[in-house]
Formats: sequence, C-alpha cells, structure tokens
Amino acid sequence: MSNKAIIKEFDLGDGRKVSIETGRLAKQADGSVVVRMGDAMLLATVVSNVKAKEGADFLPLSVDYTEKFSAVGRFPGGFLKRESRMSEYEILISRLVDRALRPMFPEDYHSDTQVAVTLISGDPRVQPDALAGLAASAAISISDIPFNGPISEVRVARVDGKFCINPYTEDLERADIDLMVAGSMDSIVMVEGEMNEVSEEEMLEAIKIAHEAIRVQCAAQTELREMCGNKAKREYSHEDNDADLKDKVRSFCYDKAYAIARSANPNKHERSAAFHALYDEFMASLPEEEKAAKATMVDRYFFEVESDAMRNCLLDEGVRLDGRNSTTIRPIWSEVNYLPSTHGSAIFTRGETQSLTSVTLGSKMDQQMIDVPMKDSSTNSFFIIISRIQYRRSKTKPWSCPSGNRSW
Repeated sequence: MSNKAIIKEFDLGDGRKVSIETGRLAKQADGSVVVRMGDAMLLATVVSNVKAKEGADFLPLSVDYTEKFSAVGRFPGGFLKRESRMSEYEILISRLVDRALRPMFPEDYHSDTQVAVTLISGDPRVQPDALAGLAASAAISISDIPFNGPISEVRVARVDGKFCINPYTEDLERADIDLMVAGSMDSIVMVEGEMNEVSEEEMLEAIKIAHEAIRVQCAAQTELREMCGNKAKREYSHEDNDADLKDKVRSFCYDKAYAIARSANPNKHERSAAFHALYDEFMASLPEEEKAAKATMVDRYFFEVESDAMRNCLLDEGVRLDGRNSTTIRPIWSEVNYLPSTHGSAIFTRGETQSLTSVTLGSKMDQQMIDVPMKDSSTNSFFIIISRIQYRRSKTKPWSCPSGNRSW
C-alpha cells in the first residue's frame, strides 16, 4: 500500500502556512485529510452510507470534534485515567462545524453521515478550533459524497488595532474583536463570537476580511480535489417523486393555505388545526387505493406548499401568521422570585414561548473540576488546594447563603 501523500499548502497572508494532506491516514474512510498549522495537526474523516434508511426524510449527520490528551503529551487527570466523553468545549466546536456543513448537503440526500475531527498533535500557540471546519470540509470535498461546498471556517480577531486571521493564542488575549466566521466562495453561512463595544462598520469589516480568507481556503480545497483526481460524486435516489402529484397538491392547497396564513389568527392551535384540515381535505380527494402509497410524498409536497404560502404572505403583504407585521414583536412579560424555595427564579414569556429558570448557589466544595488537553496541568492542583482550604474554614465557621436556606 502506497504511503505517498498529496499535499496542498496555502498562506494565511502573513507568512504563516497551513497544509492539507491526504493519502496517508484513514484510507478506508470515504474521505480523510490532515490539516496542519505549526505543530497543530487535525485528522478529519468522513463516512456516509451508500443507501439511506427506509423512510428517512432528513440528513442524519453527526459531527464530532475531539481533542486527545496524547496530542499534548498528557493523559487525563482526575479519577478516570482514560479518554472520556466530549467536553462542553468540544461539543460547542462540533456544533460550529455542523452548522456550517449541514446546509451544503443536497436537500434530498438522506444517508447516515459521520464527520469526525480529531486533534492528534497540539501546539500551545495555535487554536485548533479555527481549523476544524476547514478539515471537515476538505475531507468531504475529496470524497464521492454529494456536497455543495467547499466551505471553511476562520477566526478573525483585531489585535492592537490590526485584523488577523487565526491569530496565535498569546495575541488573542489582547483582541477586542474575536469572531468565528464560516462561509463558502459566495456567501457567509455563520458568524459567532464576541466583541468589546465596536461599531457595525468594524464588525462588517471583520466579516469581510474573514470571507476573503475563506475564499482562499475554499480555492485550496478545490485544487486539492483536482490533485486527487476529481473523484465523481456518487449517484443516489433517496426520495420517490411524482411530478403530477406535486402539481396537484400545489394547485389544490396553495390558495387555501395562503388564506389560512392571511387570516392572522393569533391562536397557534387553531391555525395548526386549519392546516391539518386542509391536508385531510386533499387526502380525501385521492382515490382510496392511492392514499397509503402516496402519503409520504403528499406530506413532503404539502409541507413545501404550506411553507411557501406563509413565506409569501409575509414578503408580499407584510403579514405574519399571528397578524403581526415585520416590525412588531410578540408580547413580553417576566417575573422574578416565582419559586419560593429556590435561591432564585424567574419566568420569561414572549408570546406563547415560556422559560422558567431557577438558580441554586453552591460552595467551593460543589465546583466541578474538569481536565482538558490544552490547559496548564497546574490549574487542577490550584483548585484542589482552594477547595481544601474552604472545607477547613467551613468546619470552624459555617457560611450561609443569602437566602438563609442552606449553610456549609
């Protein structure tokens, strides 16, 4: 088996290099790459079933980003000396990548698909989360999995008044703008981050600079795909379609669905009942022998008609389902201290959506000590010492919480 690697390298614009390598690791995956910046290396693999599960009408996509302790020459601390479930940080990075990838798959592609991005070598100066989206997209792009990409993600930060793409860790500490931006060659897909009192113009400039860097990374993925032989995308047929039935659903239901949307009924349950009644009315118009066979297609076509009617009603007439226009918000009310026995509580209501929140205060003995790969190993010892001091002090002088309901 050949170990020859295919490598595509590009510049971040300031002399720092990022390389995308394929052909050496994880050859049984549908697509696999290793993205490297400095000593940081991410292995991204993607696998997708050839056939979709019976009755699937969505994309069963899972994206997992994990950081191995061995990547930084450590093993897990605490009670378990082994790799365990993903941390909250890893889950959040997985969601960032998922959010950028999911819209790029064809709407009628329903095969189980798994993307795994793993930090296999760490660099304390390099933030690996900024490379995860690039690695995932590159692995899919060189595979035969249908994909309307490529996409990429970058971190753009303003350090000492100057914008920088994927800055080093020590520089990021001085940044007043820190954004994660994902996009394709043509558009921005996702923006998330934090800023310290900046104007809209400054934020837009940051997004523009990020998009320029994303275009460079998308072009690098396209070139890598060509270097790999430009593998043809697989053929698939995951949905049964009937053009005549689709036209029949639209002609029968659209005007009536638009009328329901235009009725501006503030009662959500009554609106839903009206749409269900329209669906049942159409199903009743079908011959009895066709109802069971075509029910799945009718569900899909009716959903499209319903969505189009609601959307067009808002765009054409400025009327939402509940009668509000495009500038009116739902009624809002809130209340604090609703629950008498908790340390704190609040209700927040907007329209028919409610959130009931409760707060419980804890002491140092209740804090959770989490061990992560890219963290100074001395931090845990510090927290353990503080906890022991707090415990000893609590033996001599109990501390009472503000509500008076609990003491330590």
